Amino acid sequence: MDFALIEVEPDVEAFRKEVQEFLDGHLTAELIAEDRRSGNGHDQRFHEALGARGWIMPMWPVDEGGAGLDPLRAKILALELAWRQSAWVSISRLITTTIAIGVRAWGSDALREEILPGVARGSVLMCLGYTEPDSGSDMAAAKTRATQDGDDWIIQGQKMFTTGAQNSHYVWLLARTDPAAPKTQGLTMFLVPLNTHGVEITPIHTLGGERTNTVYFDGAKIGDHYRVGPVGQGWRVVAGALDAEHRMGRIEDRGIGDDANLGTWQGLVHRLTDAGLRWARTAHHPDGSPVVDDPLVRERVARVALDSEVAALLDGPMSKVATATALIRNSADLVELFGPAGTLQAGEDGAVCDGEVEFLHRFAQGTAIYGGSVEIFHNMLAERVLGLPRARMLPPRERS
Repeated sequence: MDFALIEVEPDVEAFRKEVQEFLDGHLTAELIAEDRRSGNGHDQRFHEALGARGWIMPMWPVDEGGAGLDPLRAKILALELAWRQSAWVSISRLITTTIAIGVRAWGSDALREEILPGVARGSVLMCLGYTEPDSGSDMAAAKTRATQDGDDWIIQGQKMFTTGAQNSHYVWLLARTDPAAPKTQGLTMFLVPLNTHGVEITPIHTLGGERTNTVYFDGAKIGDHYRVGPVGQGWRVVAGALDAEHRMGRIEDRGIGDDANLGTWQGLVHRLTDAGLRWARTAHHPDGSPVVDDPLVRERVARVALDSEVAALLDGPMSKVATATALIRNSADLVELFGPAGTLQAGEDGAVCDGEVEFLHRFAQGTAIYGGSVEIFHNMLAERVLGLPRARMLPPRERS
C-alpha cells in the first residue's frame, strides 16, 4: 500500500487555499468559543457565507444553488472545515443537508421550490423529527399522530432529541396516519413549519455541551402541501434520508461535511491527535524530563494518531463505528494521560490545551448514538456488507 502524499493539480491546490482563506476570515476563534459555550450548533452569518459560495450543497449544480464541485474538491472542503472545528457550528447545517435529499426526491414541485433554494442559500434550516420517548432507535414505533381533516392534517404527539430545532424553520416529521396498518405501512412523512400554532420547542442540555430539544405538537394544523410522498409510504420516504445520514446515499447528493463523514466525527478524532501532540511537546514530568521523550507517552499518543488515520480511510457504517469507538476510547485515554489537569474545563487555570480534550471526552459519549446507534450500524454492516441474515429482534420478555 502506498502511503505517499497525493499530489494535486495547481488549480485544485488553489481551491484549497481559497477555502483556507475563507475560513480564516469567517470561522473565527471567537465564533467557535461562543458556540461551544452556548451549545447552539449554528451561526447564521457563517452559514449564509457558505451559502453565498454554493458550499452548503457543494456538489449540487450551480443553477440549483450549489457550487458544482467534483468529489475531490468537495472532500477538500470537508477536510478543511473539519480541521477548523467547524463541527461545533455545523450541526444544524449537516442535518438540513440530509433532509434536503428527501425533499428533493419526494417533495412536490411546489414544496421543492419553496424549500431547496433556501437550503442552498442558507436561509432555510431543518431538523429531524424521528425519536419519541417510547420508541428509542425503533423509528417505526412512532406514536405521533397525523389525522387528515379535509385538505389539512392535525398533528398530535411529541418528538425528542430534535437537535437544531431552536434554529430551524421546519421539522422533518415521521407520523402515524393509519394506526390499524402494519407497523411500517401506517406512517407518512411531513415537513412541518415550526412556526405553526400548536408547536412548542423546549431545550434539553446534554453532558457534551450541546443543546437538543423536545418538540410538542398539540393540535398543530398544516396543509397537505407539507406532506412528503404518498400517504402511508413514510417508511419508504425516510429510507433515502437515512441512507444519506448513514453515508450510504449517492455521493452527488451529499452536503458539506458528509463526504467521508469528515465534517462530523472524523475531524474530532484528528483534533484529539493534535491536542495530544501539543501536550506531549510542551509538558514535562515532575523530574523535568520532556514528556515527549517518554516511550510510553509516545506509544499512547501514536495509538490516537493511528486511529485518526484509520478513520479517514473509512466511509459509511464502518466510519460511524470506528470514529465513535475511537473518540470514546482515545479521549478517555488522553484525559488519563494528562492527569488531574486533563479534567479541567476551558478557561480554568491549568486546563490542558484549554480544556479541548476534556470537552471532547464529554462530547464523545453521545457519538455512539448520534445518527443511529453503533449497534444498528453493526447490523447494517453484517447485513449489507457481509451478507449475513437479517437480525431477529427478540420480544422484550425474551431478552432477559
